[in-house]
Amino acid sequence: MSRLEGLPEFYQHHFQHAPDTRPTDLGQVNVFRLEASMLLGAEPVQFSRRDFYKIALLRRGHCAYHYADQRVEAIGPALLFFNPQLPYTRHLVSAEITGFFCVLRQDFFQQRGGVSLPEHPFLRPGNIPVYPLTVAQVEEVSALFEKMLTELASDYLLKYDLLRTYAAELLHYTLKLRPAATDSPPVDAKARLTAAFFELLERQFPLESPTQRVVLRSARDFAQQLAVHPNHLNHCVRATTGKTTTDHLAARLSREAKALLRHTDWPIAEVGHSLGFDEPAHFTYFFKKHAGLVPSAFRLL
Repeated sequence: MSRLEGLPEFYQHHFQHAPDTRPTDLGQVNVFRLEASMLLGAEPVQFSRRDFYKIALLRRGHCAYHYADQRVEAIGPALLFFNPQLPYTRHLVSAEITGFFCVLRQDFFQQRGGVSLPEHPFLRPGNIPVYPLTVAQVEEVSALFEKMLTELASDYLLKYDLLRTYAAELLHYTLKLRPAATDSPPVDAKARLTAAFFELLERQFPLESPTQRVVLRSARDFAQQLAVHPNHLNHCVRATTGKTTTDHLAARLSREAKALLRHTDWPIAEVGHSLGFDEPAHFTYFFKKHAGLVPSAFRLL
């Protein structure tokens, strides 16, 4: 299986050596200039998952990020957010790249009962959010990163407490940039049930080993968990999203299948079994229907 990229591997790949300023607790938070991590001639490294979150400020430049069969373009100035459960690779489109980024571990915040990183809207698994910034906004965010860099290099005894505060401020800043309506919880009963359906769906992913298996595979399975009739669940999901529960489940299974085929060396039969397909032929039929290729051909792309 493709290995997990931890902070030691990250430092090795992006820097000549582990940064001198990293904390003694294996770097639960660290801040860098983006250009300092661009080793000349370094090739993208494939990892199945990472064990840290990352927030990047792209001040100037153009990058492309690939995950599953998706490609996300980032053109500065922009803020980017990376969840450790989403495997991706980066391609530099422009030669000049400037900005900042910080790497975060959830336990860094949990030490003081602070922000829950997995619950942050921009850090949830599923995609790589790219948020364009205005000139004024990029200066504000740059100033915050500069303060973090300055504090990281200081000898202040409680600097990591202060860094935690700055990192939390960065997360709150991004929340303030979002339209207010997107932060409001769904008030309609159909929307609430649909949100609960998606929460159950996402809880099944990512699959970290072939021993894990998707168990909620039909509208009936989800309806039993939510204590509603399958027809009612389907009606609410379709009314809210325009698609059925089966459509959403198939799309999510297809996305996870692509990630597993691209970022692991699991046998195709094991990929299918972990996704709930008892017969390899059933998985092949499903995957070709949704991806246009059989799994073996997709893995060779």
